Amino acid sequence: MDPDVVREILSSLWKIHILHHAGMHPVVGNWMLHELREHGYDVSPGTLYPLLQRMEERGWLASVRQGEGSRSARAYSLTPKGEEVLATVRAALRELMLELDEAPTKDGEA
Repeated sequence: MDPDVVREILSSLWKIHILHHAGMHPVVGNWMLHELREHGYDVSPGTLYPLLQRMEERGWLASVRQGEGSRSARAYSLTPKGEEVLATVRAALRELMLELDEAPTKDGEA
């Protein structure tokens, strides 16, 4: 896949997946890595973990350590601010999907 498409468009979808799953149950990075790969996203740990950290810094996720020590896994959950972000994204995606479904194709069909 074109790296520009991944970087400029698909990486935003990773964030939506993370918010969605963290709203359903706490998620750990390794599980999220496998989940994103199941959907065809080639995400590396070096990309995912800083992304989770940024999402936590923005207040969208909150994490707790699942064990002792600095290397123990963190479980990420959706915060109230993250719920607001996810609701905004859902509304925007619904609107976009309606527009895409109504748009004529190259051959003129809707």
